Amino acid sequence: MLQLENVRHAYEGRTVLSDVTAELVEHRIGIIGANGSGKSTLARMLNGLIVPDHGRVLLDGRDTRKHAREIRRRVGFVFPDPGTQIIMPTVGEDVAIGLRGSGLDRAEIDGRVQRILRRHGLADHHDHPAHLLSGGQKQMLALASVLVTSPEVLVCDEPTTLLDLRNVKVIERTLRALPQQVILLTHHLDALAGFDRVLVMDEGRIVFDGAPTAAVAHYTDRMERAAAGAAEEPLGGHPDGDEPVP
Repeated sequence: MLQLENVRHAYEGRTVLSDVTAELVEHRIGIIGANGSGKSTLARMLNGLIVPDHGRVLLDGRDTRKHAREIRRRVGFVFPDPGTQIIMPTVGEDVAIGLRGSGLDRAEIDGRVQRILRRHGLADHHDHPAHLLSGGQKQMLALASVLVTSPEVLVCDEPTTLLDLRNVKVIERTLRALPQQVILLTHHLDALAGFDRVLVMDEGRIVFDGAPTAAVAHYTDRMERAAAGAAEEPLGGHPDGDEPVP
């Protein structure tokens, strides 16, 4: 079980998370919020990519500060831009690199790579240059490269941001079918239908925690009120940008 206990974090003196406490036990959990709400920082804390300034993030009682390597094996992470994750020249090599140091022999690694590529529609691209894939294929490759390591939890930070509608639906269906616990950050609110739980974040806090329909309604109402307030401000009002991400 993933837990956040009184988590606080700031970048250059600007607070991005304030006293966040939550237990994440459900199979499908969504996290929504405007840019700058703190959700990306929170997501990166779930596998130790970022450690909090205050408080603790735990996986089955193990602190990300002390057990980051183990936790990253168990909690996979998918970034918004697959280009940040694809590091090897070919599709097959990029998937295989995640198994380096696993203790598996070459035949076992090759077998796992072939199976994961086949499962995610990339079997015919094993030897293709990864940078020549389409946007949807690149995101599927990034996903496959994480899943080949068999994580228990998959954290996806807006994985459909750069995709067209067809590929958005492909990724959404893929995530729904996975046996792993999935924690999905998204601006595509309809993707959360059927989820077990959705957290709404605003100004570094969880401001709503409940069923998808109620959470989306709360978030939509909050954004409509914020937009109405912004429309009344003079030009040159408050800039809106997401929190800095290392």
